[in-house]
Amino acid sequence: MLRQEIAASYQELSEEVEHGAEHPEPVEEGEVDDDQEDTSSAILPAVFLVYQTITDFREKLKHPVMSVSYKEVPLYDAPGIALYPGKAQLLSCKHHYYDHIPPLINPGQPGEIECTTQRINYTDPFTNQTMKHALIVQGPRDVKKRELVFLQFHLNETDQDFSAINYLLFSSFQEFLNSPDKGEFMKDCESSYSSWKFSGGFRTWVKMSLVKTKEDGSETVEFKQETSVVNYIDQRHKPASDQLFFVVFEWKDPFIQKVQDIVTANPWNMIALLCGIFLALFKAADFAKLSVKWMIKIRKRHLKRRSQAMNHIS
Repeated sequence: MLRQEIAASYQELSEEVEHGAEHPEPVEEGEVDDDQEDTSSAILPAVFLVYQTITDFREKLKHPVMSVSYKEVPLYDAPGIALYPGKAQLLSCKHHYYDHIPPLINPGQPGEIECTTQRINYTDPFTNQTMKHALIVQGPRDVKKRELVFLQFHLNETDQDFSAINYLLFSSFQEFLNSPDKGEFMKDCESSYSSWKFSGGFRTWVKMSLVKTKEDGSETVEFKQETSVVNYIDQRHKPASDQLFFVVFEWKDPFIQKVQDIVTANPWNMIALLCGIFLALFKAADFAKLSVKWMIKIRKRHLKRRSQAMNHIS
């Protein structure tokens, strides 16, 4: 008896589904409109999220993030030190280690020149008329042993109110030696690097650091420096115009600073996010479709039961 009732119920439900598929009964407009509103409320935020994702990706492409890293080196490539002494005379040039400079012997008198130097003449890159005379000195290399280069200049007479010697630093002394046209090389260096000064009557201690910047596929090298100035107590019997210049060049630390632009926009992340948004849209549309079918089915059952009840009453 129970099996017969279950079979009858199953047969009735199958007939309802087939009858509903062949003759679907109309659903009230309010119910469909409510479902469409629910679908629209799910689609609009998704569309806004897609627009915002694409906009953020384009902004990250236009504005890369600057990344700074440090590379430790035991030895530097010896830099070039270009000095423009004018009327001043180079008295001595020596390499010392561990920040130790021995006491001066016969200051103001010519001493030993133990540095690799070259003199070169070239035209001013900014005027192309003035001839410039430069003394190129090989800089320190061994940063672990705190190697330094100590130079002494002497100026006997000057017609200027202030006396100073100009200098600039460039990245590789060896590149200067290997250059076929050293004049053009120095003109390019003067156009690319900054120049500084050190004054007479003082010992100027220059501590250098190297910064390499990579941008748009090209790499530029820049020197940063920290200077300390100590007054020289000159005990010689000399005329007032006689001056001594002392300068020390040393590496600050064994770290090369590297600066480069990094694009944080990842296309794969954007694609994955868009795929997730579109999948959510498809799921929302599928859910709305199933919701409509479910409402139609419930509505049909309700109308059928009400019709049966009315027939029973009749």
